[in-house]
Amino acid sequence: MTTIAIVGAGPGLGAAVARRFGAEGFAVALVSRTQENVDRLARDLQDAGIRARGYTADVRDRDALAGALEAAEADLGPVEVLQYSPIPRREFLKPVLETSPGDLAEAAEFSILGLVVVVQQVLPSMTGRGRGTILLVNGGSAATPNPAVAGTSVAFAGESAYGEMLHTTLAVDGVHVAQLVVPGAIGGGDPQFAPEALAARIWRMHVEPGGFRRVVGDD
Repeated sequence: MTTIAIVGAGPGLGAAVARRFGAEGFAVALVSRTQENVDRLARDLQDAGIRARGYTADVRDRDALAGALEAAEADLGPVEVLQYSPIPRREFLKPVLETSPGDLAEAAEFSILGLVVVVQQVLPSMTGRGRGTILLVNGGSAATPNPAVAGTSVAFAGESAYGEMLHTTLAVDGVHVAQLVVPGAIGGGDPQFAPEALAARIWRMHVEPGGFRRVVGDD
């Protein structure tokens, strides 16, 4: 069975994407820091007839993160779609003049190094099959640096650069890499930012590959 792995799965966007891809026949691997949370979400999906399992990993724990995806592929099948969308930590969401080298190091480890780990884990099977999709979901500071949240502004810039380089490099192998920038509150009342609307958009990014970056609201 084909699998989508959602790194940073939660009850909002992660759950909506899981339901959308599950309805299309995908098995769903849910990766989060808290086993109880992903187990609860997996049970909800299973009740809806979707094959799903939860796995625990902190994206800053490289061994645990790689191990979670390795276990997911063993349990559910090859990962054809990888979504990397962990929610940034509050401790490095600080104004630029209050941001320390340590804050930036943590933000980079969270957004850049964690992504490198998961990409390297799933990429061999994707290139071996000649198909796959890697999706990055980021907030607005990925496209427009925001001095109020310096950590994500810097780290998302690095994540975006890495993703765009992968987009260019992997196209010849049949692997599509894309980024969705969500410059607003998910589920905040605007229909285009509703989790289900974003999940539908993410599905289209998988089945209709295009350029690297798409920004909600720029259509």
